[in-house]
Amino acid sequence: MELDTGSTLSIISARTLRKLCPTGGPKLRPAPFTLRDFQKRKVPTMGVGTFRVQYRGRMRRLDLLVVKGPYISLLGLAWFGPLGLAVTGVNHTSLQVDVDAICKEFPGVFDGKLGQYTGPPIALQLDPAVRPVRLKARRVPFALKPRIDEELDRLVEQGVLEPVPNAPWETPIVTPVKPNGSVRICADYKCTINKALTAHAYPVPVVSHVLATLAGSKFFGKLDLAQAYQQLPVDEATAEAQTIVTHRGAFRVKRLQFGVSVAPGIFQNLMDSLLKGIPGVTPFFDDVLIAGPTPEEFEDRLRTVLHRFQTAGLKVKREKCLLGVPQVDFLGFMVDAEGVHPTGDKVRAICDAPAPKNKTELQAFLGLLNFYHSFLPHKAAVAEPLHRLLDKRAPWVWGQRQEAAFQAVKDLLVSNSVLAHFDERLPVVLACDASPYGIGAVLGHQLPDGREVPVAYFSQTLNATERNYSQIDKEGLAIVKGVKKFHDFLYGRPFTVVTDHKPLLGLFAPEKQTPQVLSPRVLRWSIFLASYQYALIHRPGKAMGHADALSRLPLPETGPDPAPAQEVMSLELLPDRPIQAQEVADHSKKDRVISRVLDWVWRGWPSSSPGPEFAGYTTRKHELSAHKGCLLWGSRVVVPQPLRKRVLTALHETHPGVVRMKALARSYVWWPGIDGEIEAWVKHCQACQESRPDPPRAPVQSWESARAPWSRLHVDFAGPFQGKTFFIVVDSYTKWLEVALVPSTSTSAAIRVLRRLFATHGLPDTLVSDNGTAFTSGEFQTFTAQNAIRHIRSAPFHPATNGQAERMVRTTKDTLRRMTQGDWEYRLATFLLAQHSTPSSTTGRSPAELLMGRRLAIRLDRLHPDRAQDEVVVGEGRNPRTFEAQDPVYAKNFGAGPAWVPATVTRVTGPVSYEVLTDGGQCWRRHCDQIRRRFPGENQEEEDRSEESQGNSGAVRPIEQQGQVGEAESVNTERTREAERTPEPEPRLSEPLAPDQTVPSQPASLEHEPEPEPRTREHPRPQRTRRPPAYLEDYECDLPGRTGT
Repeated sequence: MELDTGSTLSIISARTLRKLCPTGGPKLRPAPFTLRDFQKRKVPTMGVGTFRVQYRGRMRRLDLLVVKGPYISLLGLAWFGPLGLAVTGVNHTSLQVDVDAICKEFPGVFDGKLGQYTGPPIALQLDPAVRPVRLKARRVPFALKPRIDEELDRLVEQGVLEPVPNAPWETPIVTPVKPNGSVRICADYKCTINKALTAHAYPVPVVSHVLATLAGSKFFGKLDLAQAYQQLPVDEATAEAQTIVTHRGAFRVKRLQFGVSVAPGIFQNLMDSLLKGIPGVTPFFDDVLIAGPTPEEFEDRLRTVLHRFQTAGLKVKREKCLLGVPQVDFLGFMVDAEGVHPTGDKVRAICDAPAPKNKTELQAFLGLLNFYHSFLPHKAAVAEPLHRLLDKRAPWVWGQRQEAAFQAVKDLLVSNSVLAHFDERLPVVLACDASPYGIGAVLGHQLPDGREVPVAYFSQTLNATERNYSQIDKEGLAIVKGVKKFHDFLYGRPFTVVTDHKPLLGLFAPEKQTPQVLSPRVLRWSIFLASYQYALIHRPGKAMGHADALSRLPLPETGPDPAPAQEVMSLELLPDRPIQAQEVADHSKKDRVISRVLDWVWRGWPSSSPGPEFAGYTTRKHELSAHKGCLLWGSRVVVPQPLRKRVLTALHETHPGVVRMKALARSYVWWPGIDGEIEAWVKHCQACQESRPDPPRAPVQSWESARAPWSRLHVDFAGPFQGKTFFIVVDSYTKWLEVALVPSTSTSAAIRVLRRLFATHGLPDTLVSDNGTAFTSGEFQTFTAQNAIRHIRSAPFHPATNGQAERMVRTTKDTLRRMTQGDWEYRLATFLLAQHSTPSSTTGRSPAELLMGRRLAIRLDRLHPDRAQDEVVVGEGRNPRTFEAQDPVYAKNFGAGPAWVPATVTRVTGPVSYEVLTDGGQCWRRHCDQIRRRFPGENQEEEDRSEESQGNSGAVRPIEQQGQVGEAESVNTERTREAERTPEPEPRLSEPLAPDQTVPSQPASLEHEPEPEPRTREHPRPQRTRRPPAYLEDYECDLPGRTGT
């Protein structure tokens, strides 16, 4: 044991304890503390045990801490007294490096700001044969938009970004959110300029050559550059090629950007040139290792490095620097005064692997042994007790013999005969695998004969959250954690990642664009892997026994997220506006074919055949028409060539199949060859190809036809789908679909949705569902019974019985998976509108037509001139009464006073509305129904007042006056003003009546009254027979000039 007076505890490694106590030793107690080394790294502990210790005749029972891994055993102060030990005299003095004083000499290097290299700008060499790629920006969630804008403003202020109108190369960005809440701008260059960049010729440093320069050093330090790549300016052409596109437009990137494939080689070349000639200084990308045999030489070398950084304009992160320490981790090795040592992490996955608990785990462990059998001498003899446990009739007994064989096999796997040293000249292979409870990875070399030899092992147990991942996420986690674990070996050089999960090739393959629909976790992993030069290949699980064994026998410890982030934000553009009828007419005038067809439709078709390009129009010439500049075939608009792609995009907005897309198109648009273009569009749609389901295996028994709309409903739950649960309702007769977001698959959620639908469409006769607990509960049975609904449940384990709902569940999921724009409310509304208005292949009519008796209006209706949103035209029918300015009228009074007041028309404000000025000087606006003509005369006002008083007293007006008012209100406006002003005498009561008229005798007082002056009439009236109304025969009416019963 090594004496350490700075440690209170005495420590021993588990490997050393097994050699001292082959039988296992005393039982260990959990350690009541957390142990860390001088670099603040956590030291894994197995526990504390009480051991018998003998030293020079003294026997004591002392506590000893057992740690995992190949650590050095230490003798602490707690054993000094019981064993009679003491340390006297000064045996050695330690010299310290004054790091703080040196850092104060170069405040500009440690000020925390972004540095700027003062040398020549970086220039990227692009292949001129590769055409520039411009991708669309991605949409910004409103919640994260302020933080994105803040980060863009910060980068613009630092000089990293510069706004531009556009550029030949435009790369979209993905923005992970850091744990502190700020965002980081990353560009997806693997789809744009990385395809055109020529490989950088500068070699990556050889690790063995780097470590060989450290011989004889006792003091070490490591510097970490802040935003290393972004400290290097680029020239104008490179800044234009690195342009990113965001929701605020395009930005030129004036610094070298993370994600550019040749950036590591460029940066390493610059660092080697900058620090060339300084002994003991080794740059490796953004890390710089400084070593010196004495404190003075270390300080001189550190000052030289910082001086060159200050001259070059580069800056480092003070909090990530490690200076003046006796040992340091660098490139996966422990470097100290004794030399270079491999870290215990390389073999800890094997040394600390737990013993198998059943035959399945033992088979996985022996699979690792068989994978490297060609490197293991006497493998069969060493592992013979373990193989005997796998016999069919052998009972599972794990005793001392099996434990000894297990430890011997582990020692054999980490021996020099198997574990190889890392060699930069050999291809690097990283094999990763995941089990339901662990992950494993093996870093190795591929030898010239095709065999693989291991360099380091890694395994880890999944935590509670990671065990809930889907299998594809677990396999992806194994790759990401394996790459991060062996970062020092893999970064900056090409390597191969091997997996037995083939779907990962569509997510992480470097030659493919990042899918737009990804979970935030997988998107973070894709961004993390984009900085490495790797090839992803698939290998069957039987050929990956080494990684599979590590995943099934993982170390008991868990680890953090390898690419931590809280959320990922994507930016996209809003969709284009819908096509209007006027736009179709404008393009039809410019179209070479359609413009000539329009002319023939107006003037007549030529006698001879006009040409093959007009064949589709010639066969339909008797069915073609022109309307408002648009060419129509029946009711379908003929779309000009420039607009056809946009129309196809609108028809395929919800990603229907060929049949449904054709059915929708046949209701609105046509052009020659439209069916073939629709088939090609659906065939080449990437989203449809990636999510297209398998064809049905066999036809199912059909239900009897529903009798009427909304008579039989099929219901089911869909989800969880992308974190949401949906309730599906489909009408069997009309194929009308309803989709509702629900919080859970409970009975109450289903009943709430059904009640809302029943309030709109009424109660159905039959309700069909599966055997889910939401539909078999007593609450749901009571609900259907109270509403007199027949509830039919499908047979157990036979979902085809409820095929209507199951098919709509699949349609809903496929459509929503392909629709990536907008929130859930927008996506559901868009999908349901398209479903309700698209003709069904079964019925030939849209669900809305069958359920509502009408076709719903959608954006495609705007293509047709008759359905466009034109100005309102007054409908035909009886012409309303009209007035002109300065006409005398009576206006309806809605305030205090008479019901009608004299006024004069001052202005016509609409077809049936006017502005009038009363005699009292008030300006009113009135409808024509609130105005009647005022006929000038001497007794007009007196008669009007008489009519007002009679109306107020409830007396019935004379028949003649009723007829005058009725006729005055129905004046025929088509007659001329002169005819309207022609005076005509009013008929008097004394005029002779027709033989069938019976008029009561008039009072004598009326006979001596002077006859009124004849009033001027605006319209002549026909003479007709008048008699009192029949309903007044039983009443005594007080009518002026006559009496009656």
